[in-house]
Amino acid sequence: MVASEELSGSGGDKMKPSTENEIAGTAHEVKGKIKEKLGQLTNDPDLEGEGTGEKIAGKVQKKIGQVEKVLGK
Repeated sequence: MVASEELSGSGGDKMKPSTENEIAGTAHEVKGKIKEKLGQLTNDPDLEGEGTGEKIAGKVQKKIGQVEKVLGK
């Protein structure tokens, strides 16, 4: 099952790609924040850096979803 299918439920209704991007972006952002904090707590700079990267990627993906929504895609 694809993530977008999981999020849309079994009703058969598909979410707009913009909404999917916003949700996936938020998920990546939260996951990145967790990794970043875990890296700080465990003194693991690699994990902290990975978390920072994922958090930034999530913010970008969320912005893409917001822009798509404004443009009507």
